Amino acid sequence: MPPLDRSAHASCTGIVFAAGAGTRYGKPKALAENGAWLRSAITALRDGGCDPVIVMLGATGPDPAGLGLPAGAECRWVADWATGLSATVREGLRAATETDARYVAFLPVDIPDIGADVVARVLAAARSSKSGLARAVFHNTPGHPVVIENKHWEAISEVAAGDIGAGSYLGGRQDMVCVTCDDLATGTDRDFPEVGAR
Repeated sequence: MPPLDRSAHASCTGIVFAAGAGTRYGKPKALAENGAWLRSAITALRDGGCDPVIVMLGATGPDPAGLGLPAGAECRWVADWATGLSATVREGLRAATETDARYVAFLPVDIPDIGADVVARVLAAARSSKSGLARAVFHNTPGHPVVIENKHWEAISEVAAGDIGAGSYLGGRQDMVCVTCDDLATGTDRDFPEVGAR
């Protein structure tokens, strides 16, 4: 009898990147559309197979009150968020190590059309790959979510710097599984308020 593949059901911590100031948008994107983008990201990760889901806060301050977070969503304040995305990535990985998760899924708050179906597809690909690495791709362009197995977390934390988060580690890898998700979402990040949420 073949050994049971436990990776198919290994747990995944969902991390929402919502620490930035949203300079081009005009305010932190955690507040966009009265918090609709933030709630959408949390729901996508949770319904897509992540537990727990942790929101990384920064520019809005450490108090999540007023963000309208759904019950059960956890928050972590990134004190040095202004130094760049790498600070949020490192803090997100630190938070994930405090859970029993084998995988982490990164999803920025400003891609509101990403749903649970996208997250579930990418997570399944990561769980079934030897590398434990998978990311969504939209029209041949790498996007989010990105799912990363815990064997990569320390190396990512060590090389992340400034506004380069996990990309400096993941960009050079040939074993990243690219998961086409054009049929499920656009994967377009929203930088300006006139575009609006879905």
